[in-house]
Amino acid sequence: MDTPSKSLNKFISETGICSRREADKWIEAGRVTINSVVARKGNRVEEGDEVKLDGKTLGDKPKTVYLALNKPRGIVCTTDRKEPKNIVDFVGYPLRLFPIGRLDKDSEGLIFLTNDGDIVNKVLRAGNAHEKEYIVEVDQIIDQRFLNRMSGGIPILGTKTNPCQVEKVGKKRFQIILTQGMNRQIRRMCEYLGYTVTKLKRIRIMHMHLSNLELGAYRSFSKKEVAELNRLVKNSSKDVPS
Repeated sequence: MDTPSKSLNKFISETGICSRREADKWIEAGRVTINSVVARKGNRVEEGDEVKLDGKTLGDKPKTVYLALNKPRGIVCTTDRKEPKNIVDFVGYPLRLFPIGRLDKDSEGLIFLTNDGDIVNKVLRAGNAHEKEYIVEVDQIIDQRFLNRMSGGIPILGTKTNPCQVEKVGKKRFQIILTQGMNRQIRRMCEYLGYTVTKLKRIRIMHMHLSNLELGAYRSFSKKEVAELNRLVKNSSKDVPS
């Protein structure tokens, strides 16, 4: 029976060094070869093929890693080493990891890091409706109108945010659950209503809670948490978000 081939970007991402999207960029830049021939997007890898990146053979797939980090303010969710406060150097993990999604520089709280390039878009794609929960503090007293408007949807970035759960938990503090991941979404929503966010903390992503993880610390997912993550994304689309 013939061994099935595998798309090149999938093969590269499964080594744990990058996502499929980043693999495509490397292929387009001419950095990848298959059996000494410069590869092109759309190429497939057969059993026995030798794939190299910058002249170095890509080895066996390392163990899959999932980390939960309590990101402090000031750390930037990028793998770009030109950014002095990039999240990869901050964590300092011995394997090449990348963050799943973003948490803006001025915010803190829970974010995932992994070397599993196949799962990233399954978690991120808005259509998959995976929940993210935040505690937010603003500069003014919160009234019922604010809660109603926030939960009903706010026009930002040329569209309207999806309805969401919002609950007041203090005079100037509220809890919000989103299934979207628009750029600086909560801050923009508040600004539209005349409020300024003074503190934003993500406390949950899907089934994972920040709990008592100290600021700046990280921990590995338990086997049970990994199994639940895979269950939750089992039927999720992994198409790249548009």
